[in-house]
Amino acid sequence: MTDTFLPAAILVLATGSALAQDPLSSIDWLSAEAATVTSPDETPVTDSAVAPEISVTPLDRLSKDPVGLLPSDVTGLPSNIWAASREDTLVALVGEERRESLPAIREFIKVLMLAEADPPMGAGADGALFLARVDKLVELGAVEQAKALIELAEPDTAPVFQRWFEVSLLMGTEDAACRVMNDTPALAPDYLSRVFCQARGGEWAVAVLSLNTHRVLGDITDTENDVLSRFLDPELFEGEPPLAQPQNVTPLLFRLYEAFGEPLVTSNLPLAFSHADLRGNNAWKAQLEAAERLARQGAVSENVLQNFYTARTPAASGGIWDRAAAVIRLDNAVTAEDAQAVSRHLPAAWDAMKQARTEVPFAKLYSDALQAMVLTGEARDITYRIGLLSSDYERVADDLIAADDGFDPFLIAIAKGKPQDVPVRAPRALAIQAAFAGSPAPTDLQNLVANGKTGEAMLRAVILFNEGYAGDARSLTDALALFRLVGLEDVARRAALQLMILDRAT
Repeated sequence: MTDTFLPAAILVLATGSALAQDPLSSIDWLSAEAATVTSPDETPVTDSAVAPEISVTPLDRLSKDPVGLLPSDVTGLPSNIWAASREDTLVALVGEERRESLPAIREFIKVLMLAEADPPMGAGADGALFLARVDKLVELGAVEQAKALIELAEPDTAPVFQRWFEVSLLMGTEDAACRVMNDTPALAPDYLSRVFCQARGGEWAVAVLSLNTHRVLGDITDTENDVLSRFLDPELFEGEPPLAQPQNVTPLLFRLYEAFGEPLVTSNLPLAFSHADLRGNNAWKAQLEAAERLARQGAVSENVLQNFYTARTPAASGGIWDRAAAVIRLDNAVTAEDAQAVSRHLPAAWDAMKQARTEVPFAKLYSDALQAMVLTGEARDITYRIGLLSSDYERVADDLIAADDGFDPFLIAIAKGKPQDVPVRAPRALAIQAAFAGSPAPTDLQNLVANGKTGEAMLRAVILFNEGYAGDARSLTDALALFRLVGLEDVARRAALQLMILDRAT
């Protein structure tokens, strides 16, 4: 049987939470003043040559590194996965890997980032690993989980508050962060944020005065002044040509452009910005495109994608409209439990999902219903593949063995954890076989595990897997062998199934 920690953890992820350059951040658009913030009210110079008195206060703030949304009894991971590793090593590993990967790997990374675990060696009060975990979640588009993690830890330091503020901007929930900033100005990432939050708090006159003051003092750039001026008094600029798009789009600049009626296109921005397009004031096409982009990366649940696909009847054809129409036809047939209609419409819907690269969310949505139907023709084979992409892949494999109708034996063998029992020739298939046939994990990764550095070994295995996904067969074998060594059998099988069924390079 497969291990059970990952499906339980992913259920938490899928249902959402109830709950110049910044050297600390791997996210390019984070504000520059995350580590240290000086209050605008502080006197920037001294009027005396006498050395100031230094008061020493005991450090009573604990590191935020142990904070997590997923406890060990949900993830199945031991609480000491980070404890034996150095914090700077883990921070570098978390920020290093930015390659395209498979859904099973992305889901596992999110579980690692959200896991509640003991702090690593050398963990300081700044919580560098915590910040790296938040940044990774944002990079993966998991802004809701990132926000919930921050709020659990409390955004009471400048670097943590900055991330809370910017994630809130992406979600359109910035008023709470602005209230905190207005009450505690020292937490403000920069003057631009201060002026914005003063205005959001209803203090428009104060915001205008602040803008003029900081413009005169040179605290705000000409570009920031232009953007803030239009935000504070858009009527003054009626008839003026639109502003040029900023080279470095931050969440605040994105929100400001949106506020004065010149919204920026998100398709060429980091994934997290696509959440803004899901809001109700956007056109359906923009919502659909954002939902596909986010679902493709596992950044929204499959239900979000389905809701946008089926929200209304497409009034045009081609591209995304054809995909929506195909899903609507299939959804109606599934809802009616009409097996003949499902057999007719499933191939087109499956082709649409392959175009959008949203096969795994689609499998999560429809696998159970499809497995319960007796389908014919091409739809029957597609249903099997959909079932093997679902969390019930092992049960589906048992059904396929019982049916004995000639379905791909290698896929069945992967689902059962015995791909070595089937002759294959393709390089990827051979690499998968080797891992399940007992090929040992690399010695350096085995040594990490033996020395209690399990989390570090997992992060390095993720990097290896993505190298294998890009074409290095040896790395693929090594990564899968490590996953199996540390008990991540479910991760290994689902990643191998996705690798063969989705059959695409990066």
